[in-house]
Amino acid sequence: MFPAADEYGVDLDISESAVERLLAVRSDDVAPAAELTFSRNVFVPLTTACRYTCTYCTYYDVPGEASLLSPEEVRRRLRVGADAGCTEALFTFGDRPDDRYTEIHDQLAEWGYDDVLAYLRDCCETALDEGLLPHSNPGDLSDPDFERLAPVNASMGVMLETTADVDAHAGTRRKTPGQRLNTIRAAGEVGVPFTTGVLVGIGESWRDRAESLLAIRALHDRYDHIQEVIVQNVVPNERSDFERPSVGTMRRTVAMARAALPESVSVQVPPNLSPTRELLDCGVDDLGGVSPVTEDYINPDYAWPALRELEEIAAGAGVPLYERLPVYDRYLPDDIRRADFEGRVAAGSWLAEPIREALTADDVHGARYRGVARRDGPLDVDSPPAESGSAD
Repeated sequence: MFPAADEYGVDLDISESAVERLLAVRSDDVAPAAELTFSRNVFVPLTTACRYTCTYCTYYDVPGEASLLSPEEVRRRLRVGADAGCTEALFTFGDRPDDRYTEIHDQLAEWGYDDVLAYLRDCCETALDEGLLPHSNPGDLSDPDFERLAPVNASMGVMLETTADVDAHAGTRRKTPGQRLNTIRAAGEVGVPFTTGVLVGIGESWRDRAESLLAIRALHDRYDHIQEVIVQNVVPNERSDFERPSVGTMRRTVAMARAALPESVSVQVPPNLSPTRELLDCGVDDLGGVSPVTEDYINPDYAWPALRELEEIAAGAGVPLYERLPVYDRYLPDDIRRADFEGRVAAGSWLAEPIREALTADDVHGARYRGVARRDGPLDVDSPPAESGSAD
């Protein structure tokens, strides 16, 4: 049992033989992907407050210094992203920030919100109004939290990071694997297309990496909701003395992820943090969300690559590059999914009515979503391609 998993009723059976098989995987045991994808997003960090103080993280600010974006500033950033041709609004903030920061709580109350999740929901509705599909990463959530947020999100996510109890998560407000596993489980219970991942180099062992990947696989087998798994290396920063993992370590870990997961689950590496070109033959098929208009607020010292650079990365690997939506093809409605999709379609209905309405809207934003979904690109960010029967 993983640390704190029993506190949340998370029961996962990871066999020793499965761990040993995965530990034996090397890059030669997996095949390169036939294509690469990415999502064009605008990054909206609602607040820099977080109840945790992980030693590798530069995102959070201490009480008294943390910021909270106003509704007006949120709308402005979203509008800039939509004007730049983005399809995804990536909302992030630390876990339960209003629990630890009285200033954040008081400001939210002044705006008429009981908690930060209520504010997030309204910001997601603003994103839909402005022509962007929300993807929220608000930290640890419960089933009721997902039920509040799922109707206004195309997909959601949280990094598992590791199933190990590592010193990097130490402190009076310790982040536990059980909390993260419970969040991934709750997303599956509610039926949310979900992104998670592992963080490499924070004190975990090779066995921990294998067990983390197999825990993600076990939860996906139960709910079929994991759309992508990020394999992210820790990076040096002003708060962290962790060394960046070697290329060899990352190649082996990425290969393990590809071997551990079903083909329908993408393996992603962030191109602004990882030695991407040296990992592509290990099974990587996605480059994540990349923003043409905002910085990476989680890792501000590491700029996003230009979209042209992504094309060069794909060309160097000899594979095509496609833009995607923040929700993967297999979770899209039949009338939106591209006709030549050859993967396994997820059973049931995964998107709430507000998201479906956005995808099918007879306006410039709906046309942009459908153009990306059907790979009618590359898109002109100033004027999305016209569709038969659309308003433009």
